[in-house]
Amino acid sequence: MFDDSIEAVLCDIGGVLYVGDTPIEGAVEAISKIKEHYPIRFLTNTTQKTSTQVVAKLQEMGFNIDAQEVITALDVTKMYLQNQKSSAEFLLTDDAKAFFDDLHAYPKKYVVVGDAQDNFSYANLNRAFRLLQEGAELLAIAKNRYFKESDGKLSMDAGCFVSALEYASGKESLLIGKPSKAFYHMACADMGVDPSACVMIGDDIEGDIQGAQEAGLSAILVQTGKFAPKDLELGITPQKVIASIADL
Repeated sequence: MFDDSIEAVLCDIGGVLYVGDTPIEGAVEAISKIKEHYPIRFLTNTTQKTSTQVVAKLQEMGFNIDAQEVITALDVTKMYLQNQKSSAEFLLTDDAKAFFDDLHAYPKKYVVVGDAQDNFSYANLNRAFRLLQEGAELLAIAKNRYFKESDGKLSMDAGCFVSALEYASGKESLLIGKPSKAFYHMACADMGVDPSACVMIGDDIEGDIQGAQEAGLSAILVQTGKFAPKDLELGITPQKVIASIADL
């Protein structure tokens, strides 16, 4: 299934296990087979759902996945803010913002940006910009360029709006989710393995493949989800390219 050096697996969720509300053919069986031989963690940059909601969706689709096996960028962001004793100006969906309600007693030291969808209004972006001008720091939960919607088409992701705030404020964001090395290393540590003994499976040539490799992991690219043939012309070389996770 994997090289002999591999002791554990990290796996992206959207685009690898499912697209929209439909599981990738053979993905449920592939995950069950992987779990017979390796510890695994599922990583996602989604900022629209909490880990509880992500797990519920996966289990409804038939995946044998437990809550402790899923690590979301929202989880890591909340841990970071708690450690900093900070709340933030959140550019997120209303549901995602509610995940941080228990931080309101802290001062707003950060502007936090995820996939805010319709909340990416000029008024909200400008309020965030002004807070940055007043001394807050910029925290990017994710900086992906785009993601694949349930209609099969690509949509703009949070990275475009992070870049806009960076340009306007002159500040560089701190990235929390993939492809942050810290995110990958935390997931490896959670399984008790060195990054060099771990493989990442993903559909994002930059966030999943390049990010994992720069963090010291091996990486397998699946040709589902947001994958496009042009991805293979970017100078990023996965250890393996497969049609889908079912090929494992």
